[in-house]
Amino acid sequence: MSNFAENSADMHTDMHTDILQDARWIPHGFDAQADTLQFIQIDRSRLAQSAFLADAKPAAGTQPVSISMEQIAQITAASPVPSAPLHFIFHTAFCRSTLLARALEQPGLCAALSEPGILARIGGAGPHVLPAVTRLLARPWGDGEAVFVKPTNHANALIPALMEANPDARALLMTNPLPSFLAAVIRKGMLGRRWARQLYLEVMSYAGMDLGMDAREQFAMTDLQAAGLAWFLNQRFLDALSRKYAGRVRVLDGDDFGREPAKVLEAAGSFTQISLDAARAARIASGPVFTADAKTGEDYAAKSARDAAAIQSAVTDDEIAKVGEWITMIADQAGLKVPLRQTLI
Repeated sequence: MSNFAENSADMHTDMHTDILQDARWIPHGFDAQADTLQFIQIDRSRLAQSAFLADAKPAAGTQPVSISMEQIAQITAASPVPSAPLHFIFHTAFCRSTLLARALEQPGLCAALSEPGILARIGGAGPHVLPAVTRLLARPWGDGEAVFVKPTNHANALIPALMEANPDARALLMTNPLPSFLAAVIRKGMLGRRWARQLYLEVMSYAGMDLGMDAREQFAMTDLQAAGLAWFLNQRFLDALSRKYAGRVRVLDGDDFGREPAKVLEAAGSFTQISLDAARAARIASGPVFTADAKTGEDYAAKSARDAAAIQSAVTDDEIAKVGEWITMIADQAGLKVPLRQTLI
């Protein structure tokens, strides 16, 4: 019985070692009570799809596998996992970050992981989890390829820890002007406005400031006022990050990316030191990634026209303008010029 148990344990160790060596097995979930990471296997083609990796299903014929953090530490100490250059795309939502990730999913050059669920799910887990997770996300998908990870904006509280755990990583901080952000909130309807209020509460929890408003005044805010404050607090947070990690981060305006994709891609390649020259950037920018909506896969022109029509209203325009004036006053009092100045291009 002891030999059988030993052989069974060895088989599991060998299987887990193979999983930890293979980038296709992505860390997907975390069980804090059991202190285990859950892995699912995905195909490389999955990275190019519009849906986020948080919603990924295991590849056909495979099942999720859980491995304890203790065993991960033991296995990786004996057989270090391969590592590629790792970079991040952090963002404030609705600013074309998903499009950038899809554009950077270029086999032979770099892999792009768009919103792996693990970074939202580890939350306030112990400090032992984050370095292990990012080492696993940094495994190369192909020879000589870099890896870009775009976390959900709901994991932005982790940005300082991610930057500290990965001292060689560089990051693009994506945002956009307030009117563009508010228009996107409006397009999402009631759920978008509810999301904006939740975002305000969320950002206040890790990047808040004294706004001189009591609980009653905050409750009385309109949905777009809450959205505007969430946007402003994110600007303030990213400004602090750009100062702290000055040589390692660049600010990117998502609207400018929409207008000049090739220029942005070339600059991103230069900043992260990947071989993305002007010719290749132009080919990507004129390719199929830019003709379909990054999140839904719909025809981009048709969806853009529908989105624009959905928010055309004198009332909406007036509300966006008034919130903009209010946020500008708050930013002036805080000594911050918003939106942040773009530094990538």
